[in-house]
Amino acid sequence: MRDSPISATVDFEAEGVQHGFLKLPHSHDLSAWGSIMIPVTVVKRGEGPTALLTGGNHGDEYEGPIALFDLAQRLTAEEVSGRVIILPAMNYPAFKAAKRTSPIDGGNMNRVFPGRPDGGVTEKIADYIQRNLLPLADIVLDIHSGGKTLEFVPFAAAHVLPDKDQQARCVAAMEAFGAPYSVMLLEIDNVGMYDTAAEEMGKVFVSTELGGGGSATATTVAIGKHGVANVLKHAGILSGQPERHASVKLEMPDSRCFVSSETSGLIEYCVDLGASVEAGQVIARVHAVERSGSPPLDYRAQISGLFIGRHFPGLITPGDFLGAVAVPVE
Repeated sequence: MRDSPISATVDFEAEGVQHGFLKLPHSHDLSAWGSIMIPVTVVKRGEGPTALLTGGNHGDEYEGPIALFDLAQRLTAEEVSGRVIILPAMNYPAFKAAKRTSPIDGGNMNRVFPGRPDGGVTEKIADYIQRNLLPLADIVLDIHSGGKTLEFVPFAAAHVLPDKDQQARCVAAMEAFGAPYSVMLLEIDNVGMYDTAAEEMGKVFVSTELGGGGSATATTVAIGKHGVANVLKHAGILSGQPERHASVKLEMPDSRCFVSSETSGLIEYCVDLGASVEAGQVIARVHAVERSGSPPLDYRAQISGLFIGRHFPGLITPGDFLGAVAVPVE
């Protein structure tokens, strides 16, 4: 396989604090010999574990970039035992454009792993992370929220894995994050995900969903900042113990957790996020908007539990995610 076209302006093995870029050559109309400059910070002191902290996997999700740009300007080498690699906005073109996907090639960063060094811009970034950053990491934290089209209760997440020892380590890190909810997350489709790439390499991997609507709140940002510090303490990179708060433990046993729309129209939610629902309960109805006088179509929970995620905009189309229910774990 050919080498990555991306070069780093930081030395990942050097001691101290470095702020620099992952430099990806990109020729375009406004800059024939230009480059995409993706911010990266490395903080290293002595021997110890490495944490890879990422945000902006999707460009319209802001808790991660806020928490990680903040950490990058505050963290000192004296605080660290080991190494912290901070990539606040993985899909930097998408982040700059306030879009879920790249405005250059339409790439969804969380669906193109392991990437390609000779692919599109998004695949090139994924390839660099896959071959150059993930191998350095012992623990990986990827901070997501719902973006412009989804909204969630704020949760940290781990996945059910074939290797139960690895799964236990991921769950311990998820719980250390300290979000109000902790979810064993069932993915609709995990092919090409950053999560899957890290887990297949045996890494401890934690993800989150911290809100949504294409913005961030003081509450969700605080959860993100607190969780980052907790994960670094859990890994032994920062001193002290994680500051834990009560977290509702949830699991998603099967596809019945998800409800999708089969119609277009105006969505009316009948329950709010965090509410308890029963199987068969109406969670939303979709009103036809082509003409007045048409009855709405009801959508029901297929499983009893807590309502943890929903479509965000007021209009919905067939195939759109409508809602998710997760089951409390005793």
